Amino acid sequence: MDLILVDPTKCTKCGNCAKVCPTGVIGMDEHGPKVIGQFCIACGHCVAICPTEALDNVKTPLANQVPLEKLPVLDEDTAVLFLRSRRSIREFQKTPVPREKIRQLLDVARFAPTSGNSQGVSYHVIDNRDTLRSITSVAIDWLEEALKTPPYAGSPYEAPFAAHVANYRQNGEDFVLRDTPCLVIPIVDKNFLPIGQDNTYFSLAYAELYAPSIGLGTCITGFFNACAASGYKPLLDILNLPENMHVTGGLMVGYPTYTYRRLVDRNPLQVTWQ
Repeated sequence: MDLILVDPTKCTKCGNCAKVCPTGVIGMDEHGPKVIGQFCIACGHCVAICPTEALDNVKTPLANQVPLEKLPVLDEDTAVLFLRSRRSIREFQKTPVPREKIRQLLDVARFAPTSGNSQGVSYHVIDNRDTLRSITSVAIDWLEEALKTPPYAGSPYEAPFAAHVANYRQNGEDFVLRDTPCLVIPIVDKNFLPIGQDNTYFSLAYAELYAPSIGLGTCITGFFNACAASGYKPLLDILNLPENMHVTGGLMVGYPTYTYRRLVDRNPLQVTWQ
């Protein structure tokens, strides 16, 4: 089947489709667009940019693209407020998050940019309280052992991490998952590493930025990530993932307990020019 289909009655031969193709698959001649390469990454640029809907691509069909009358652009002040107001939420209400809302969140995350449009990130979601408590328990066991050897032993993190472990043992305070009602776990095929790891970061950034618009708060997991990356078997047994899948992160999701009233500052900008 031909990669692209061109309606000659609509094509103006503007050449935009060829100019924006990132891999040079599309070229132009006197008849209009034509395929001159093999490496189409299904980015959809060629179809999306056509001003007359003259071009279709079997990998990114015109029928699946959403018409865009006007590019929605935030004014600069609103954009700054939007980006700076994102907070890592570590105190969640006990209210469960409906699965449809989690699906809505992740349906936006899948549109994040990925290396060469490789995508490849799936999500394993856990919203069972007992399972979440079990994950915290085994992550604590892992950390307690990890603190006995480098890189944690003798590091600046040893004392505060040990205090967290002690507080959990004595008071049951969950510093691993913060009593989140839902844990989103990005997973990729092991053969897709390390690209899949980078793609995960992009997808979670989209999820974190979108979450407040639907009333949710999020926080990237740290101890869970480290425990999973170590291959700790008790944790992997709980997750029960397919053998070929690798955990590339974690995102706590829930309804925030508190509302933040101010924008927090960061270190001064550092830039060099050449």
